[in-house]
Amino acid sequence: MIIKIAMLVLFFGVMIGVGLYCRKNATDVNGFVLGGRSVGPWLTAFAYGTSYFSAVIFVGYAGQFGWKFGLASTWIGLGNAFIGSLLAWVILGRRTRIMTRHLESKTMPEFFGTRFNSPMLKIISSIIVFIFLIPYTASLYNGLSRLFGMAFELDYTVCIVVMAILTGIYVIAGGYMATAVNDFIQGLVMLVGIVAVIGAVLASQGGFIEAYHSLANVTDASVSEMPGVFASFFGPDPFSLLCVVILTSLGTWGLPQMVQKFYAIKNEEAIRKGTIISTAFALIVAGGCYFLGGFGRLYDIDVKAVGFDAIIPAMIEKLSPFLIAVVVILVLSASMSTLSSLVLASSSTLTLDLIKGTIMKKMDEKKQVLIMRVFIVVFIVISAVIAIVQYKSNVTFIAQLMGVSWGALAGAFLAPFILSMYWKGVTKLAVLVNFIFGAGLLTANMLVRPSFPAVLQSPINCGAFAMLAGLIIVPVVSLITPKMNKDQVSAMFTCFAKPEAKPENRDL
Repeated sequence: MIIKIAMLVLFFGVMIGVGLYCRKNATDVNGFVLGGRSVGPWLTAFAYGTSYFSAVIFVGYAGQFGWKFGLASTWIGLGNAFIGSLLAWVILGRRTRIMTRHLESKTMPEFFGTRFNSPMLKIISSIIVFIFLIPYTASLYNGLSRLFGMAFELDYTVCIVVMAILTGIYVIAGGYMATAVNDFIQGLVMLVGIVAVIGAVLASQGGFIEAYHSLANVTDASVSEMPGVFASFFGPDPFSLLCVVILTSLGTWGLPQMVQKFYAIKNEEAIRKGTIISTAFALIVAGGCYFLGGFGRLYDIDVKAVGFDAIIPAMIEKLSPFLIAVVVILVLSASMSTLSSLVLASSSTLTLDLIKGTIMKKMDEKKQVLIMRVFIVVFIVISAVIAIVQYKSNVTFIAQLMGVSWGALAGAFLAPFILSMYWKGVTKLAVLVNFIFGAGLLTANMLVRPSFPAVLQSPINCGAFAMLAGLIIVPVVSLITPKMNKDQVSAMFTCFAKPEAKPENRDL
């Protein structure tokens, strides 16, 4: 227990110290929201990866999909690495950085408003962000209860409050730069932690070969009659596996807190390096998490009684106290890094896109930063309260809202954002239609799920469908709706023809 507490105190001390150190970079809006657009490849790549993979992935998804698909769940991690990281950086990294600088947009809603000369699109997209990021934020606390209960015998409410306060301190103090530096440190913890845990778990099962043979002998008639299905290449349900890969991989291309990382990176050289670093990080962390979860059926767990969140804790509860402490800090790192990214995205969107120029016509830099800091506190408090209410009363509506958040955000934003970076012909109405379709479809899925076709009753399948459908809806609607002014759009796209400035001094 002394080892566990000492490691936690050290971890929290470093996080807060970084936040206080980075205060000098958070004195204006550009510095607070984007780190002055001068963040290097290592910090950006780790910020992207740690925002991507939270405790939801490690405790929830790894356990759940590892149980359902067996070792085939590793495909999810590979999809996250090559689609969610590599292709996202290659296709979006450079263009997002260049055009958002050219349009002077600091958030995704502000980009839509400026790109299509439409305050309405900015307001609607900011409302969608506000509605669906808050429950997504609350879901980050899931999974911590069992781990902290196992390691420290602490009440879940205490875990939530401590995590929320400490995250709030360093984000409020140092803004984006504090978040990026802490993400780098937390990312290192995640890399070391997942490798150590996989090694220890496999060793407890007699090594990889022995564990693989044991898994090949596991049968579940309710899932499949095929022997060895949980050790097979595509698992018992390839279609559902594909939908999970699409949602969790392609979805990052349309999430505001993920895309915003490209706004802040300093130059094209940093993008090239960041692409490699981010992909390697995702391969180890995401691939490792889902690979580990694939062995969940080797443990005696009554999933119907205790739920999927109990699988990963059950796999590690007999490890050494030191390794358990490493896992707790790993999950804390994953949760705090994503939480900081989400509350910063939420507060900046609400301040810059809804309040500034709409409710308050004149806001100087200091007032904007102050209001963002206030909203960070508000969002952290709201998300913590939602998480506690959900845990104490098991309100199914909240749980459902958390489940559709990712699909709704990506379904609404993915197609308009990608296509508007590459195609001059995207129209204002096409973007609006897709906003309504993506957010509306997932909301309807939550409220009237039984009326949906069987294949779309799963929020995961429905979210994947919304994203792919958007790639058809936006071009089709753009072809039949009024076009934007050609000269204005052409002027926006001139930014891609300008030569890149020489890289500044090379740093993190």
